[in-house]
Amino acid sequence: MKHTLADVVEIDLHTEPPRPASAELSALYRQEGQCKRKQATRHGLWIAVAAYLLFSITDILLVPDVAFYTIAARFAVCIIAIAALETQFRLNASANAIDATCAGAVILAYAGWLYPAMMTADIQSISYYMVYGAIFMMSVNLFFSFHFRLSVVASVIILVIFLAALLSFPPMDTTYKLAFGTFCASCFVFTSYVNWKLNRERYKVFLNALEAKVQHNEASERGKALLRLSNTDPLTGLANRRAIDQRLRSLWNDWQKSGMSFAAILIDVDFFKRYNDCYGHQEGDRCLILVANALEATISAYGGSIGRYGGEEFIVLAHLDTGERVAELAEAIRRTVEDLALAHGQRRDGTSIVTVSVGASFTRNQTGTKLEKVIHEADRALYAAKASGRNCVRLFDPNDPQSSDESENVAALLKIAIDQHLVSLVYQPIRNVASGRVDAVEALMRLRMLDGTAVTPSLFIPVAERTGAILELGRWAIRTVCRELLVNDHVPVVSVNVSPLQLKTPGFAASVAAILGETGVGGGRLALEITEGLEMEMHSDILRCISDLKTLGIKIWLDDFGTGFAGLSWLRLIDFDTVKIDRSFLHDCGTPRGKAMLQDIIGLVRNRGHNILVEGVETDEQLRLMQEFRIDQVQGYYVGRPAPAETFTTPPPSDQRRARLMRPAG
Repeated sequence: MKHTLADVVEIDLHTEPPRPASAELSALYRQEGQCKRKQATRHGLWIAVAAYLLFSITDILLVPDVAFYTIAARFAVCIIAIAALETQFRLNASANAIDATCAGAVILAYAGWLYPAMMTADIQSISYYMVYGAIFMMSVNLFFSFHFRLSVVASVIILVIFLAALLSFPPMDTTYKLAFGTFCASCFVFTSYVNWKLNRERYKVFLNALEAKVQHNEASERGKALLRLSNTDPLTGLANRRAIDQRLRSLWNDWQKSGMSFAAILIDVDFFKRYNDCYGHQEGDRCLILVANALEATISAYGGSIGRYGGEEFIVLAHLDTGERVAELAEAIRRTVEDLALAHGQRRDGTSIVTVSVGASFTRNQTGTKLEKVIHEADRALYAAKASGRNCVRLFDPNDPQSSDESENVAALLKIAIDQHLVSLVYQPIRNVASGRVDAVEALMRLRMLDGTAVTPSLFIPVAERTGAILELGRWAIRTVCRELLVNDHVPVVSVNVSPLQLKTPGFAASVAAILGETGVGGGRLALEITEGLEMEMHSDILRCISDLKTLGIKIWLDDFGTGFAGLSWLRLIDFDTVKIDRSFLHDCGTPRGKAMLQDIIGLVRNRGHNILVEGVETDEQLRLMQEFRIDQVQGYYVGRPAPAETFTTPPPSDQRRARLMRPAG
């Protein structure tokens, strides 16, 4: 089974690192510090040589008759020992070999001195001077850091040389030989024991140091694993938002300092909530993992980095030189997911596989001085891609009104629009075709800037939806229509447009109920228009909200019918009070084909039993056609232009004449 990076990190955290066995420890101990041991032995031998040669003075004082020979022997031994040692260093001999050479040099030094010294005529001096051999035993056991076995062997050889010399020296009596022999044997035992203890302590120190090293390595590896885990998305194994933010900051600094341009690309899996609702969260997780793996393989070819930025949202950062390269990478990302061909049969936009919407931004001189600007621009481009039908790529265009800085000014304006009275409502009449009376009015929102300049709805409505300002504006609009027209019964019904975001927001129906209770308006006086479009996903939250609204008596209208992909499904699922047929079908009635199309749509809606309203009536000819088709209600400039609330507080004088014009002839 293939593990994600997050799984590997978890495995690392719960796996104990292997520890060496006893035999391996011994081998490690012998190999530990080879270089340091060699240097220590080398320095020790040079010091021992110097001390050995200095003892030539005692030769002159104690055995002057053979001092020439003993001193010559000392120099010869030192030259041989130093030459052998330096040769081994040049040949890069092992520490054990150098230790053996050094031990042999100590033995040779004792034997080389003792032999000529015993030729002296001064029997008393040499009888005491022979004990000098104990110093050589101390050297191999205590001065040098030889391993115990080598020290014991060298000490035994020195002891044997001493005892052999002692026994072969006839002038000494038995008591003397016994006393000095016992002394040297005691020195051997004592120094060997101390050497054994020192070697054990050295081994313990080695073990403690090794354990400390192992623990340090464990802590270091666990720290690295925890760091990877803190920077890793647990589901996909990609970098998480924290790691991506660090990478983004690094790219931004490179761009600020050296002008290395880069791209930020946001990727959103289309209709993923619907995928989760239909196939389950486990399949949803599997879908995200497959998408992540495919994207990672694609991004690696461009030298970029990818991370999971949210639930079904990914982000790509890459050093790219031109906008064309950014567009190429963004399209490669879209195509990669499309080529996976993961089934998504619950979509209602004509596509049956999993796709992604891609929004990209690219550093340029006008990007600004804030790091967040690049991501914000990519997010705006992603919104544009989703608004354009999904499964497409949009590169941030500063000249596009919906993505330019002007939209950001509008976003800032919307935050203060209600408090500063910059937002208002106008109302367009909806007339009954048979009677000519005003059955209802549609509330249309207007926005002006601080200097009084009007902002077109096509600009500020998408911005309000993108920023979430539509939620507060929507509640304000419902409260305003209740107070301006419904409380005093100026019109029978007022319709208000609601966005998908409002219907998806928990508590929306409750907030509408609170406004109706606050103003004392019955639910049957209010109609909410739902636009048929890509943003209207038929999931349980929206259906539940619509059901709650109808329970309050609120009328539910389907707006712009015929322009989206899910109209028939909506008609099947929801009992709409009115269906508004989009103006484009009426305007196409200049051709037989267009007229037949409108008749077919009217017949379909009429068979479902819904009230029919046709938008866009702008001429007398179009009005008479609606009378011919027996349409219930019409709306358009010919039957009434949008006007302030004051216009409807008193019926205009021309209202009766308008009603006469709308009555069918005969």
